[in-house]
Amino acid sequence: MDVETVEQSDLETSDAGAEVLAVTGRARRASRKLAGANRAWKDKGLRAIAKALVGAQAQILLANVKDVDAGRENGTSAALLDRLTLTPERIAGLAGALENLATLPDPVGNVVRGQTLPNGLRMRQINVPMGVVAAIYEARPNVTVDIAGLAIKSGNAVILRGGTAAAHTNETLLGIVRDALESVGLPADAVQSVDRYGREGANLLMKARGQVDVLIPRGGRELIQTVVANAAVPVIETGEGNVHIFIDASAKEEMSVNILLNSKTQRPSVCNTVETLLVHKDATVTSAVLKALADAGVRLHVDERVALLVPAGTVSFPATEEDWATEYMDLDLAVKMVDSLPEAIKHIRTWSTGHTEAILTNDLANAEMFIAEVDSAAVIVNASTRFTDGGELGLGAEVGISTQKLHARGPMGLKELTTTKWIVQGEGQVRG
Repeated sequence: MDVETVEQSDLETSDAGAEVLAVTGRARRASRKLAGANRAWKDKGLRAIAKALVGAQAQILLANVKDVDAGRENGTSAALLDRLTLTPERIAGLAGALENLATLPDPVGNVVRGQTLPNGLRMRQINVPMGVVAAIYEARPNVTVDIAGLAIKSGNAVILRGGTAAAHTNETLLGIVRDALESVGLPADAVQSVDRYGREGANLLMKARGQVDVLIPRGGRELIQTVVANAAVPVIETGEGNVHIFIDASAKEEMSVNILLNSKTQRPSVCNTVETLLVHKDATVTSAVLKALADAGVRLHVDERVALLVPAGTVSFPATEEDWATEYMDLDLAVKMVDSLPEAIKHIRTWSTGHTEAILTNDLANAEMFIAEVDSAAVIVNASTRFTDGGELGLGAEVGISTQKLHARGPMGLKELTTTKWIVQGEGQVRG
């Protein structure tokens, strides 16, 4: 974790505080220029960054190897190492996401609603940039590019704190992004970092009320909760993903096996990976699903009834209440048998972090009940939980997945990085 509490006064009295204030000042000036940039100009910047990333692939990978090697030496978990690692394919994916962002409509200036009032006043509510967005995250160099791209397209400046684990990679990526912006006449200071100030930089960023318009933390529970509890600036909470899948009695075997394998094994270190499987007592597919998961190397943490269905020779562990609460971010899965859909929903309400829940069913009424009664940011029917992702849902990329209910919820794309402005035009009207 790279944050701890500091006092507001430190922004003005410490050397690092003065530097962070200078960063926020440059960001504010850059945000004003970006707010006035048209779509073509911003899209040109995104394409320039995408091209630069591909061209600097060797440089990026060299920096990333330093971070991954250091993480391995420091005992970093396999899940975090996976998030930390960049490959040619992942770099190409980052560039592709920026190219895709450039094809999306510009949210700035979008009319949310408008009308002419009885007194003749013409009213519009439009989307406008937030201004200065800050992000604190850890071991996620892809976030550096994703947030930079989303901020630029939505007309915001962004200040990053990417953590020590990805220091070399983030420094390299930041330089590439800033140079690309300058090459098309956009302000390099639209994307800055406080990484050089270490933990103190993160702490000061949390207290920069009035200089930072919104702060988005991404990382483990400890980091997120520390930011939420101690930040003086407005925070959009991105939550951990204790994700559930419920297999209904009517679920089909092939679909269930394919979805569970994809949801658990495609990339187990990310937040939209399933962590708890609930199976109906009358489901006929449970044994096949458990076997497929075990064959794929998944370690099963099972309750007493599920234990009777675990294939012979499979290593499994008795599930405890701790398992129901755990986001493993690894090839582990908690499995529980339930007697009914209402019991499954009750379990989800008890243990869910509000991220993503899915039901596998061939019963329309059960699907509708699940949708209506499960209160999470994303509810999925008969598909992998891995689709809770900005890119997969057509947002181009995402800043994070919000599990709160104010302003933004679920994958946060371009629109979620805007706020609104009311415009009222009249011809001399006064209020009676």
